[in-house]
Amino acid sequence: MPLSTSPVIRRARLGAELRQLRRRESLTLEQVCERLGWASTSKLSRIELGQSRPDLADVLDLLDVYDVPSPKRDALIVIARDAATSRGWWKALGEMGERQRTYAELEAGAASIVDYQPAVVPGLLQTPAYARLRITAGRLLDATVDVEADVRARSTRHDVLRRDDPPRYTALLAEGVVELGNSPPEVWREQVRRLVALADLPHVTIRLLPGGRPAREGVFPLTPYSCYSFPDPADPHTVMLEALTTDVRLVTAADVDRYGEVTGWLSAVALSAEETVAELTRRLDH
Repeated sequence: MPLSTSPVIRRARLGAELRQLRRRESLTLEQVCERLGWASTSKLSRIELGQSRPDLADVLDLLDVYDVPSPKRDALIVIARDAATSRGWWKALGEMGERQRTYAELEAGAASIVDYQPAVVPGLLQTPAYARLRITAGRLLDATVDVEADVRARSTRHDVLRRDDPPRYTALLAEGVVELGNSPPEVWREQVRRLVALADLPHVTIRLLPGGRPAREGVFPLTPYSCYSFPDPADPHTVMLEALTTDVRLVTAADVDRYGEVTGWLSAVALSAEETVAELTRRLDH
């Protein structure tokens, strides 16, 4: 089920708007919660930080406290409804852990996605067999991981690239990502064939970063990252940094701009999309 917006981003947008309204009224968290009869400030704090799925009734109460008139009020109600997307959507996405949920929400509402990967194939491009190898390796750090459930969830995320209104997708991959390495040859070949097939889609661009061609002043980020933009220009552009056991979401303009600059440097030295397909095909033929 495609989304016109990303719930996680709409929650961040709603929280920022409500925080701005509260400060405009010179109200503290405690004063607002006292007026609404909320037991503690944690509920309001989580809404303002975009950390919880908001209840529309709570948002309406906050808009009353802040005396928000139309059309501003109507616009915020639309954002609140997007932010509180029903749990039925999660059933459509399948079984997902918390980390995959965040990526799925961002992908589902994105207008464009840029993935940078220095070591592995990005999740949206992985075959089930390749994904199974990666997820199984992750069980060394977390034995509770359900490998097959995670593989199914990742496969469901792939639908975003095949839907009627897909995001523009770009992958910048270090050359080592497509080397045979420790993968079984049959898994590696299937994965490289998948990359070639996906690169044929008009909205998908895959570009390799040759190891001997340094980016500006030798810059090659060691941490994978993903950049997202959204159809509503007021929704914050977002960068996700992928760490070993958790992920970091960046939304401030300064942070996002820095990663945009690095992406430009990497793009300037990457093989073209055509050169990348030719290189992948050459590797398959040898």
